[in-house]
Amino acid sequence: MSKSSESTDLQAVELGEDKKQEIPPKTDDIEAWKQSQEKVSEPPPVPSEASVHPNPNLDYYVHRKFFVTRPGALDQAVEDLKHQVLAKKEAVVQSVWLLTEIDHWNNEKERIVLITDQSLLICKYDFIMLCTLQIQEVPLNYMDRICLGQFTFPPKSLDKREGEGLRIYWDKLREPSFLNRWNPWSADLPYTTFTEHPMKNSSEKFTTICQLDLFTAQLAQAVQNAHAKNPVPGRANGVLVLNQPILIETYTGWMAFIGNRNKLGYSLARGSVGF
Repeated sequence: MSKSSESTDLQAVELGEDKKQEIPPKTDDIEAWKQSQEKVSEPPPVPSEASVHPNPNLDYYVHRKFFVTRPGALDQAVEDLKHQVLAKKEAVVQSVWLLTEIDHWNNEKERIVLITDQSLLICKYDFIMLCTLQIQEVPLNYMDRICLGQFTFPPKSLDKREGEGLRIYWDKLREPSFLNRWNPWSADLPYTTFTEHPMKNSSEKFTTICQLDLFTAQLAQAVQNAHAKNPVPGRANGVLVLNQPILIETYTGWMAFIGNRNKLGYSLARGSVGF
């Protein structure tokens, strides 16, 4: 075969996609091209420790032991409680709070508190079984005093607590009897006491719904509106908001000492029992 025929048989072959190379732009655009290449090669940002754990001093495993902090538990509880409230009567839920109730024997109890346009609902909810156990309803127009201050105890009390509390009174004309004061299971008291939930600093969401100052302000406004809308005959209208110490009249406090340190009043994972 002649050389001329060999030359005519040659055909152009295009390079495949894997053989192509990216051709950089012109020299005047080289700096912009380098910057774009650097952005592409940068790894995605890693969430900071502060965004994952808002309070680094709060132990992560202690945080997970509280069932209320598990995904969806609190939302499910709020939906259940709202359904029960709205099913019984026409009430508008204004805000929802997660607080710790302290009884007259200094025992801590985990509570969901709902402020409606008519009443204050103090709800005992089982975050393990996701069911409502008890709801105490206090009409807003019966509340006459809200006290915010530091906890105080008798001088000879063996079990004391630090921190700030909130006490709500709804019958200033009735003092608790001697039997009710010294009965640890008595619920016939004309007041209730709250403090902030232990998981307040676990996330931004819990910081908001556990804040005692904000709860006090919204409750005081709701009570004022209820007194103006539906005053009770023979009772003074309005509510007093006072800054004064919160007295818990306990002396030995062995029940509270054991219960509070083991968090018996909370829905808590307490480990597996078995062999």
